[in-house]
Amino acid sequence: MTTVRLNSADPVSIDTDALIVGFRSGQEGPRAATAAESLDAAFDGKLAASLKAVAFSGKAGELAKLPTFGAIAAPLLVAVGLGDAADPTPETLRRAAGAAVRSLAGTPRAALALPAGTQEQAEAVALGGLLGAYAFARYRTNGAQKAPVAELTVVSGQPEGVAERAGVLAESVSLVRDLVNTPPSDLWPAKFAEIAEQVGGKAGLSVEVLDDKQLKDGGYGGLVGVGQGSVNPPRLVRLSYTHPEAGKTLAFVGKGITFDSGGLSLKPSASMDWMKSDMGGAGAVLGAVLGIARLGLPVNVVGYLCLAENLPSGTAQRPSDVIHSYSGKTVEVLDTDAEGRLVLMDGIARAAEDGPDLIVDVATLTGAQIVALGWRTAGVMANDDAVRELVVEAATAAGEGAWGMPLPEELRKGLDSPIADIANLQPERWGSMLAAGIFLKEFVPDGVRWAHIDMAGPAFNKGEPYGYTPKGGTGAITRTLIGLAERHASI
Repeated sequence: MTTVRLNSADPVSIDTDALIVGFRSGQEGPRAATAAESLDAAFDGKLAASLKAVAFSGKAGELAKLPTFGAIAAPLLVAVGLGDAADPTPETLRRAAGAAVRSLAGTPRAALALPAGTQEQAEAVALGGLLGAYAFARYRTNGAQKAPVAELTVVSGQPEGVAERAGVLAESVSLVRDLVNTPPSDLWPAKFAEIAEQVGGKAGLSVEVLDDKQLKDGGYGGLVGVGQGSVNPPRLVRLSYTHPEAGKTLAFVGKGITFDSGGLSLKPSASMDWMKSDMGGAGAVLGAVLGIARLGLPVNVVGYLCLAENLPSGTAQRPSDVIHSYSGKTVEVLDTDAEGRLVLMDGIARAAEDGPDLIVDVATLTGAQIVALGWRTAGVMANDDAVRELVVEAATAAGEGAWGMPLPEELRKGLDSPIADIANLQPERWGSMLAAGIFLKEFVPDGVRWAHIDMAGPAFNKGEPYGYTPKGGTGAITRTLIGLAERHASI
């Protein structure tokens, strides 16, 4: 695990293997955003000209590497662009730090000289660097993958507690990334539950696990139905964190389909190879509750991990089956690939029994989210406009893309069933992300504030790494949930 510390020394004198310096762009060329005078002096005023020579302009996210030939203590200078803003945003700093640190894989130590004059800036730099240093090498046997930077130094005069908080956030996100990247052969529902018990116990959480028999006896028809086609039966994990000074209680519910083949409504193969990520919602809930506990936030939090494996077999649920949900409502299953909402409906109904001030469910729920908002922006729906905006604000502050979406009343009719209380799918494709949210809303009791986050795209990066985001599991929405807890802790 990469470590981070703060150091207020002049960057040119810090003993490190690489010095990362943020540069602003401008008409006169790139200009160091930190320690400009000492860097200019160290390079005899030729640093800007050298960067121009390698076509570095300072635009946001741009990188250039220069040997220092002894001009400063570090043998390598990494210039990272911050754009032309006089005061870069925390997300700009996080992405710049992440991109620069990621480019230094194989380098033991690095120092980050980016704008870090405030606690918010210093934490952004530290967190971006830590997230950029992430690597998943569990299955590498040939040693070809270079090790990430092991030691980071953030040039800042802010208190060391800033780095500690960044470390907690990075540890939570990294756990989620690890879980999402783990192949389903090594992460089935019972194994996920076992991991939750282990890490939750270490963090002081109360952990309860319901097995398939207890789920059946307890009336969790959604979880039982989705999981009945697999030899790996479903689980429901309840995590609980309490604080003696808490005045609010939050409930987080995560979709945890450890692999989604679509069931009997089989997915095409091109849509199946990355379905190990379909447990990203449950991963985010686990990571967030652990982070909240480690930060000691004065708020009570319960987290539900709705875990199942959706596979076809002779025992799998069939299209046209009717299942009895935990809430008592009956559901006609028209499509077994619309399974995430079936496990969430049980989790939401159970979470409501804890009397929370807010329920937030998190799920890689619909391909329609990707069609509507792309791979990096989650859709947020809620039964209260203020709640929807609160979640979007928390996501934006964390640097996680989110956009508020409506729940149009006219779409509810498309979920009508001739034989059950509701169907799990509307027959038309149009507005299917919203229809999924409307389905879930049916299982939220009256008077309970609720939000739904569909992060089908943001949970898994199928493209090239960018900023502090690696290829594969991203750990998306983990920081948003922690931010929501912080906001309720301050109420």
